[in-house]
This record gives sequence, C-alpha cells and structure tokens, in this order.
Amino acid sequence: MDIKQVKKMSAEDILEKLSSKREGLDSAEVDKRLKQYGYNELSEKKTGSLLKFLSYFWGPIPWMIEVAAGLSALIQRWEDFGIIIVLLLLNAGVAFWQEHKADAAIDELKKKLAPRAKVLRNGEWIQCAGKELVPGDIIRVRSGDIVPADMKFMEGDYASIDESALTGESLPVDKNDGDVGYSGSIVRQGEMTGVVFATGMETFFGKTAKLIEGAETVSHFQKAVVKIAHYLIFIAIILVFIIIVASLFRQEKLLEILQFCLVLTVASIPVAMPAVLSVTMAIGASALAKKEAIVSKLVAIEEMAGMDILCSDKTGTITKNEISIAEVIPFGDFRKNDILLNGWLASKSENMDAIDNAVIGEAENIAEVSERKEKFKLIKFKPFNPVDKRTESLVENEQGQFKISKGAPQIILSLLTDKNDSFSKDVGNRVKSLAEKGYRSLGVAKTDADSKWQFIGLIALHDPPRDDSAETIKTTKAMGLKVKMVTGDHVAIAQQIARETGLGTDIREAGTLMDKPDRVAARIIEEADGFAQVYPEHKYHIVELLQNKNHIVGMTGDGVNDAPALKKSDAGIAVEGATDAAKSAASIVLTKPGLSVIVDAIKESRKIFQRMNNYSTYRIAETIRILLFFTLSILIFNFYPVTALMIVLLALLNDAPIMTIAYDRVVYSRKPDTWNMRTVLTMASFLGVIGVIQSFLILFFGKEIFHLNNDVLQSFIYLKLSVSGHFTVFVARTKRHFWQSRPALPMILAVICTQVIATLITVYGFLLPPLGWALAGFIWGQAIIVFLIVDFIKVKLYKLIDHTQVKFKK
Repeated sequence: MDIKQVKKMSAEDILEKLSSKREGLDSAEVDKRLKQYGYNELSEKKTGSLLKFLSYFWGPIPWMIEVAAGLSALIQRWEDFGIIIVLLLLNAGVAFWQEHKADAAIDELKKKLAPRAKVLRNGEWIQCAGKELVPGDIIRVRSGDIVPADMKFMEGDYASIDESALTGESLPVDKNDGDVGYSGSIVRQGEMTGVVFATGMETFFGKTAKLIEGAETVSHFQKAVVKIAHYLIFIAIILVFIIIVASLFRQEKLLEILQFCLVLTVASIPVAMPAVLSVTMAIGASALAKKEAIVSKLVAIEEMAGMDILCSDKTGTITKNEISIAEVIPFGDFRKNDILLNGWLASKSENMDAIDNAVIGEAENIAEVSERKEKFKLIKFKPFNPVDKRTESLVENEQGQFKISKGAPQIILSLLTDKNDSFSKDVGNRVKSLAEKGYRSLGVAKTDADSKWQFIGLIALHDPPRDDSAETIKTTKAMGLKVKMVTGDHVAIAQQIARETGLGTDIREAGTLMDKPDRVAARIIEEADGFAQVYPEHKYHIVELLQNKNHIVGMTGDGVNDAPALKKSDAGIAVEGATDAAKSAASIVLTKPGLSVIVDAIKESRKIFQRMNNYSTYRIAETIRILLFFTLSILIFNFYPVTALMIVLLALLNDAPIMTIAYDRVVYSRKPDTWNMRTVLTMASFLGVIGVIQSFLILFFGKEIFHLNNDVLQSFIYLKLSVSGHFTVFVARTKRHFWQSRPALPMILAVICTQVIATLITVYGFLLPPLGWALAGFIWGQAIIVFLIVDFIKVKLYKLIDHTQVKFKK
C-alpha cells in the first residue's frame, strides 16, 4: 500500500481493505498471507557459492600465487606449475569452507536474536516471531519495543517514537490514533495498538534504507593484528627486494628469480590470518551461545577479554528478579487491602512486568480485594517508563472516575500538591528503614473527589540475591575484574545487597556526580563500588568518564533508555528479558539471568584472545625464521636453501594446520588481556632467531658432515623447516612448559598428518630429491632436542619479561 494513501485512510479503512478483523487473523489466513506477501524481513544480497569460491582467486595473495604459476609454466617447470595450482585451489577451498562455517554460525546466532511481536490472533494476544507478521495483523507496541512492521495506530493513549534511524530527526515523535508507525523505529514511551499494512521490503525502511550487513566495527585487537600483518609484509618486500638485486648482480635468470621471490613472499606473509581471525571468532561466538550469551557484534568478544570494569544491573543480574511483596504500609485512614487494591488497579497483567505481576499475584490471593476489584472499570492505562518511573490508571466506579498511580516513592510524592515536609520526611524514613532490610519501596497514590493526589501507602518489594552471585563476584575479583553495581534503587538497598554478595559497600548516589567537574566525578566513579538511584543518562556518563580514564568498560542494561550507554560501552550487555531496543544496541545479549553468564563470556573471550596472541607470536617468528635464513643464505653463501616448489609445499602443509588454532585448548588469563606488543615481539624474535641459527646448523651438517649434493641438501633443509615450524607452534601456544597445556585434538591430528606427508615425500622422493630414513630421522631427532631446549628457555624468558615489566611500571 502506498504510504501517502495510508496516511489519508483510517485504521478501519485499512482493516476493510486488507480484509482483516479487529479480533485478529486466524491461522489459515496467516499462512495464506505469508505465501502472498512473504516473511517480514529484509532480504540480504548473498553471493552464490560458485561466485564466492571464485572470489578467493583474486586479491593480492592469490594474484601473487597465480603469477608464480604463470612464471613456472613460462620456464617449463611443469611440476612446480602443477603443485602451485593445487596450492591455489586448496587455499581457496579451505578459505571458502572455513568462512562458510563462520557465516553459518553467525546466521544461527542472528536467528536467536530475531525480535518477537505481540499480535492478536483468533481473538487472543500471543507472541510470535516478528518475521511471521503479515499485512492485516493487529499488533501492540510498548516502551522499549522496536516497531516490527509499518503500522497504522488505532488504539491507545499515545506513543513517543524515535525515528532517528529513518529520518535523522533526533527528537522522538508523539504518535496518536490514526498516525503511522514505521518499521525499525523505537518506542521510547507509551503503548499503542495498530494494524500492520506493510512488511519486509515493502516497508518504508525496506524501500529507502541501505542495509549494510558487512560494515562491522574493527576492534582494538584486530587493528593490532592487521598492523602486524602490514609490518611483516613490509619486511618481506624489503628482504625479497634485496634478494632480487643480489641475484641480478650475479646475472642469474630473471624469470626464475621472480618465481622464487613470489612464492617466498607468499610463504612469509600471514596468508591465513583473515581465515584464522574469522574462524576463531565464529567458533568463540558459538561456544558463548551454548552458555546463553548471544554475540551480536563479534568484535565485542575481543573487547570483553580486556574489560577491567563491569557496571552490572542489580535486578535480575545480581538478584533473582523473583519479586515478592514483603510488607504493605498504609498511610492515613487507608488499610492494607486498600493499598493492594489500588496497586492492582495501577497494574496490567498483559504487560508481563515483574513488579505488576508481584502486586497482582499478592492482591488476587485476598478474597476481599478480588471481590472489590470487580466493581472498577479501567478506562485508560499509562505503563511504566524509565523517565517518569511510575504507572498511571484512570478507573471508574459508582462514585465516578479517579486516577491511581504507583512507582518510585519520591516520584509519587512529587504528585502531591498539599504535602508538608514532615509527611515527606516520614515517608522517607519508612523507605530508608525498608531499604536497610534490602526491600525496595513502591509508593501508591490516588486522586480524591477534588482530583487532588493522596499518598495512600507503601508496598515493600523483596528481590533476594541469586544463589551464585557471591561466588561469582569472588571469581571476578580473582580475574582482575572490578564489578560495580548500578541500580535505580535506594542507596541502602544497594548496600544491603552488596553486603550479602561480597561487593564493596561504598555505594554513591548517581545524581550527586552530575554537578561535579568531570575530573572529580571520574575519580569518585573509579573508587566507588556502585551507584544507586541511577537514571539512564547517569549510565552513559559513568561509562564515558571511566573510558576517559583508559578503562575498558562493560555495561549491562535492559530498557530502551539504556541503549545509549550500551552502545557507548566497550562491551554492551543486554540482560535476559531486555527490550528489543536494548538488544539492538548491545554487543552481547544474554538469554539466561545472572552474573555467572557474563563471567562465562569473559572467560571465553580471554581464551579467544590467547589463541590470537599465540598465533601472532608464531606468525612473526615464522616470518623471521624463513625470510632471514633465506636472505642470509643467498647473500652470504650464494645458495638457494630450497626451491620455489618446496616453499609452496611449506606454505601448504604448514599454513593449513594453523587454522586449527581456533579450536586449541587454552587457559584463560587471571587478569584482563591487553595487547602487549613488546612481549609478543620479544618472544617472536627469540623463536625466530633460534630458528635461523638452527637452520644454518642444518645447512652446515648437510654440506660439511654428510656431504650432500645441492638437490638433496635442499630436501634436507625443507624437511627441517617443515618439522621445526610446527614445533614452533607448540612452543608459542603457551607461556608454560608444553606438557602443562595439552593441545586440542584437531591441532594434534592436523600437525601429525601434514608432517607425515612432508616426511614421506622427502624420504621417498615424491616431487623432491629423496633423503632416506636416516637423514629424515636425524632431522626429527635434532628438531625434538632443540624444541625441548627452546621450551625450557621460553618459560624463563617469559618470567624475565614479566619481572622487567613490573619493575618498569614501578
């Protein structure tokens, strides 16, 4: 339907045009319309499998391999040509398969994050997947929801809707009956019902917005790894250039020099890095999903590894979110049952709000209250929102109409026009007394015959700490993570929960920070254990000031107004039961309540960081080992230690197994992980230089002790480079002795298979000059001995580096 036409039509006209009814569609009609209109989702342009596979044949790395293959054909080295082509196909095949698996994992996670909608079907309100909506459906949206389809509002008080993602207008727009709500906009306040008139690509958003699926934020760690890659490529190009100049000076054949240098460059630079990154991240995301944490932005996994401060909600994260009525305190001439009755009338069960359900549940169990409730009729209901912090009902009975409101006591007190200081102080003292017991207070007020508000009583709510909260907080302290409680409740409640769970009790009122200079406020926030009476804007300010102090900050949230803080934080975490708007802004969405889920996510993130750190150390060491040895050997001894074909085999058999580092078994660190370039470069340089020395010793043994001819000597050196390369992986993958951290089975199997192949082709001379078992045994023996010695020195070197860094910091 045309949007201009829809704006002129009434909701009834749209219902008639779409052949729909106010009681909703039946199942058969929904199925029919799904076939007619399709699912309510924006289609993504997906590259076909064949085109995607072919895409791996262009780009700087495949291009260099293809040129090397062409040069091999030009100089009629057909064996080299065949192997290089096989390498190219396998490289493309492995990259295609690994990325396919990563994409499949991400698609599965996206399904779990798909929004749901409240829809009227067969006369009953139900929840369904947002994509199952069809034109003609009657849906309801409320504060925190993302509007799931283009709709015409037909019932409700009002809705304040943020359309900035569609129009660029920063201020929310108020919507009333007869107005249009657009798919993708966010309901900031209010609640309304309407009829869907467009879904999927037919919505305003679907027609006008450009959906950029692939534009993801690059994290700190990814930037660091890319810098390493650029550094290695730069070094490779410089050294290869030196080889070319020296070879031309010696009047060697230009085509053979270029072929050798091209494959040497391919073997030296981190070809597998993008695949290793994407596969590691996707596997990590899948592991987190099994622990009830859905990753919506992959880069957040890395940011969580370095997170040193977590600002955590109290309700539902530290506490159980199992709210019960602890006490009811009437004021004036009102009785306990009067408070519960009015509290019930200011609640709405279909909103599925935890506090509303607790009040209704308590009131329903009292026969007198249930009987009296039947005499009242609800005229209008305004649901709770984070700004007003109260609900309001307009109800009617035999005496006429009046209003009832329940919410934060200080907000309810502000409604009174004739309150006095002593009354406000009395209410404040009662609230404080309840807070010291760990109870949250709910104020209840109603209007009298003169439409003046009366404060009629307090309802005390109890939400006990989760059984695992104290132990989990103890674990976070051991992990070097500072947890700061962030709650909208009273300071005394926060302090009581903090005492019960082992958090510090230095809880500050968030409002007092707003008037202080940023420098002073930042110091207070750093020192505090938590914040009470927090509004959404306080959360954003807290995150901003902590980030300015160079902290990596995680923030939990569930409401629509938490979205800015979730987006601002390094790791925004939408807790279980969060609104669609909060989920959209967050990097990680929890599907299970509790702090332990977040801790599991942090542990997994640190494991992923360790894998990437280990890979970086290995990759730098390998580049130094190969490039430096080859360059010095050619310049000093005028000897090419391996052929171009051997370099291709080395890249093929050693790079493919490194993919399995994504599955490697690692131990998460006991403190936040930060990118330490000095440590990585020091260890990588040590391993690389040892590898160069070892290679020259093998060259010496082969030439002077075993008196091998050049062809066999090259096979001899090739096997050494292949075997020692994978021993370097086992050294680089842990800071401890290799036997203290067992590698994952996929890595062990990959290394065994590739090294068996490398040994057999050199022993029996398949494509290479044969060595025999004696020389192969010598290579394996020296590689194992050097591996054991280097592993021992590595542990000592790490201790020395750590000691030096601690001393330097002091």
